[in-house]
Amino acid sequence: MQKKISSALISVFYKDGLEPVVKELQRLGITIYSTGGTQKFIEDIGIPCVPVESLTTYPSILGGRVKTLHPAVFGGILGRRDVPQDMAEMKEYKIPEIDLVIVDLYPFEETLAQAKSSSFTGTAEEAEKMITEKIDIGGPSMIRAAAKNCKDVLVVAAKDDYAALVNLLSTQNGETNFEQRRAYAAKAFEIVMHYDIAISNYFNPSTALPLNHSGQQQVLRYGENPHQQGIFYGDLNHVFDKLHGKELSYNNLVDVDAAVQLISEFPSFNETGGEAVFAIIKHTNVCGIASRATIKEAWDAALAGDPESAFGGVLVCNGRVDKATAEAISEIFFEVLIADGYYADALSALQSKKNRILLTLKQKPAATHQSKTILNGVLLQENDKGNYSEWKETGGRETTADERADLGFANIVCKHLKSNAIALVKHKQLLGKGCGQTSRIDALRQAVEKAGQFKFDLNGAVLASDAFFPFNDCVKLGHEAGIVAFIQPGGSIRDKDSIEYCVQHNLAMVITGLRHFRH
Repeated sequence: MQKKISSALISVFYKDGLEPVVKELQRLGITIYSTGGTQKFIEDIGIPCVPVESLTTYPSILGGRVKTLHPAVFGGILGRRDVPQDMAEMKEYKIPEIDLVIVDLYPFEETLAQAKSSSFTGTAEEAEKMITEKIDIGGPSMIRAAAKNCKDVLVVAAKDDYAALVNLLSTQNGETNFEQRRAYAAKAFEIVMHYDIAISNYFNPSTALPLNHSGQQQVLRYGENPHQQGIFYGDLNHVFDKLHGKELSYNNLVDVDAAVQLISEFPSFNETGGEAVFAIIKHTNVCGIASRATIKEAWDAALAGDPESAFGGVLVCNGRVDKATAEAISEIFFEVLIADGYYADALSALQSKKNRILLTLKQKPAATHQSKTILNGVLLQENDKGNYSEWKETGGRETTADERADLGFANIVCKHLKSNAIALVKHKQLLGKGCGQTSRIDALRQAVEKAGQFKFDLNGAVLASDAFFPFNDCVKLGHEAGIVAFIQPGGSIRDKDSIEYCVQHNLAMVITGLRHFRH
């Protein structure tokens, strides 16, 4: 059913993109009601509007917390035009019909991210106040009311829809049909759902709900394969600055997530201190990673670990890319590079290929949980945090300082490989890995074979396993290949078999008590 818009209520936090909407409403002779900063914005561009206070007879109070929560506003939105009793009551109480509601929400997630960022210097109490003041009350209420009454009211709850609204108003002379109003209502409910879940997650981090399927929506070229549709829900701008290249694909995003999860295990590097880490991700698994004194040295060592698999990979480091590193990286084909930053001459070198995606990591994602959809439902779990919960030396000797450094590094690498997983490391360089295997011994055989493929000497290397050794065959094969120290979570009823082998052959073994399965 066609409905002519005669009045609109506008109350928005972000004003960008709003001017064309307001001018179109004025052209159509639509009465505009507004509040606070939005009212000032509208009047500053020379367009008259009616302050909401003239309807409510109350000023904005409590520091702006209460300004639209009033029957004169909600009656105008919720009144059913085809119900005589509703219309009689609206007339009796002088409540005008409101046909269009344009409302966005306070930036809760943006404020939360700001409060958690390294640049925030306030106290915990100041952060809490800043966050809670961005919990919108009137906005979601007006959006829900307008969406509920979509039979009569059009609701626009996202600034991304302003251009489409202007087009709709101008081409249909201010009229809308039910299908259009219902579509906007559906999106409005989704936006409010996302907003409420984000707030709930803040107050209930231990039972956080997944935010995927709500919020900003980005249609991808396709999914994992060209015949599959792909959509990303979320805002990448909070995490990255995109400096160059084509749009990120479904597979790019999956690998980028794996890369960011991995690099988040290491503190940021700068030239005055710390260790540089460079990693290469392929199909969510790390195929090359090393820690060195400089970014360039870390890149060289990571690439040497598996130069074949690096082709078409996603690259990530924990520091700023310099020109020498950029030129070395440019010698191979890669999809995405993620870094803390880029020197100007490095960026110029990397931008020589138009499709390369260059990202600056602004902040590491703060999500505490992860989810996946299965069997028409959702699995939710806490993120896998930490490297080990204990460091229990159980082998034939104590680990050396160098072995301890390599074992800790190897265990992190193994944590980010698909199970069953084995990582072989020496001097904080991945020499060989086995992942996604149906038996642990096969994962180790794959890792040893991979190391041999690139002529690495495994004598003196260490081995990490993401789960316990069910038998002592892995320590035997590892020992034969040159491995001198092992790290594993333990927990097998046959742990003693592997421990006894290490004792008999003077090999070090550390039990961590923390398994890192990754399905």
